Amino acid sequence: MTLSTFTRRAALAGLGGALTLPAIRPSLAQAAPIKVGVLHSLSGTMAISETALRDTVLMMTNWINGRGGLLGRRVEAVVVDPASNWPLFAEKARELLQVARVDVTFGCWTSVSRKSVLPVFEELNGMLFYPVQYEGEEESRNIFYTGAAPNQQAIPAVEYLMGADGGEAKRIALLGTDYVYPRTTNRILRAFLNSKGISDADIMEEYTPFGHSDWQGIVARVKRFAGEGKRTAIVSTINGDANVPFYRELGNQGIKAEDIPSVAFSVGEEELAGIDTRPLVGHLAAWNYFMSVQSPVNTDFLNMWRAYINNPRRVTNDPMEATLVGFKMWTQAVAQAGTTAVDAVRTAMYGQKVDAPSGYTLEMHRNHHLSKPVMIGEVQANGQFNIVWKTPNAIQAENWSPFIPENANRRRG
Repeated sequence: MTLSTFTRRAALAGLGGALTLPAIRPSLAQAAPIKVGVLHSLSGTMAISETALRDTVLMMTNWINGRGGLLGRRVEAVVVDPASNWPLFAEKARELLQVARVDVTFGCWTSVSRKSVLPVFEELNGMLFYPVQYEGEEESRNIFYTGAAPNQQAIPAVEYLMGADGGEAKRIALLGTDYVYPRTTNRILRAFLNSKGISDADIMEEYTPFGHSDWQGIVARVKRFAGEGKRTAIVSTINGDANVPFYRELGNQGIKAEDIPSVAFSVGEEELAGIDTRPLVGHLAAWNYFMSVQSPVNTDFLNMWRAYINNPRRVTNDPMEATLVGFKMWTQAVAQAGTTAVDAVRTAMYGQKVDAPSGYTLEMHRNHHLSKPVMIGEVQANGQFNIVWKTPNAIQAENWSPFIPENANRRRG
C-alpha cells in the first residue's frame, strides 16, 4: 500500500485556473488527514483504462488541498493496485477500510471488480464512488454510481444505429468480454431490439475472455453476418486491452464505418491513444462526455489536467469526468454534513449538483445514480471524437431496466 500526499505539482484552487500549491497552514498540517482510497488496477489487462482514473483522483486530491483542504484537514490519497485480479479487489478494499481506515474510496472499472468489493463495503459501511458505465440491476447504500446506466448509454446508442442518422441498422452484432457487464447489457439490448421488431435471427452475440487477442475468426464471422442482405452494425462491450487487437483486425479486414459501423461502450480517448485510428475513422462510441466537448467547464478541466499531469499527450475521457464529478460531489457533501462519517455524508449526497465538463449540470438522485447526458462520437484520425449527436438534457438513470421482466414491480428512481 502506498500512502500518498502528492504535493509535487501545481494544484488548482478551482476549475478556473492554475495556482501554485500554497503552503499548508500549521493547523492543517497537524490535524489528522482525511484519507481517500484509490482502488484501480495499475497493472494487468485493465491498466490501459484504470491508470488514468488513479491519476484523476490524485489530481483532485491536489485540487482540494490547494483550496485549503476539507473541514480544515489535509486530504491524502491511499493508492493500492488490485492488478486486474477480481478477488484481489475485495482484499484491497478490506485493506483500505480496515487498515488504512479511509473515509471514502474511488475505484473499480469492471462490474466483476465492483461485485467483488460490494459485500466488503456493505459489511464495513464504507463508501465507494464507481465511475464507469455499467449494466444496472444494482443499487447499494454504500455505492454512488457516477457512470451511466443502460438507459444513459447502451439503449440510446442502439436507437441511434437504428435511426436515419446512424444508418438504419437492421442486424446487430453484440460483441463483448465474457463477464457480467456485457452479458447483462446485451440481455437488455436483445429484449429492447426484440421490442423494436428485430428478431433473434438478426442478432449475433459472441463473448471473449479478458485480454483476448485473436480476432480474425470473429471479425470474419461478422463480415459474413453482414453480408446476408441487411444493414448491420456492431455493438461492442469489449473491455480493456483486448480493444487494441480488435480494432486492428477491423482495419485488417477492411471493415469501414460506412459499411459496418461499430459503436463502443468502453472505448474512449485513453484506449485510442494506443491505436492507429486512421482505419477507424467514422466508427462510434457512446459516452456521457468526450474530451472534444466545447464548454467553459471542460476548458477548465483540460487546463487543470494539463497543469497536473505535465504531459501534452495525455487525454481526458468519460470515466475521468465521472471521477471528477463524484469527487466534487463528495467534498460538497462532506462540507454540508460537517463530517466524513459515511451515514451523514450519504444523506448529504442526495440532491448534490455539479456543473460538469460535459456542459450539463448533473444531479445525484436517491437511487445513488446521476442524471447524465448521452453523446455519440465519431472516431477522428487524431484519436479524438467528433460529437454527432447528444441529448438536449441530462437523463435520470433507470438502474432497474424495464427490459428485465423481473424488474416489473421494482420502484425506480
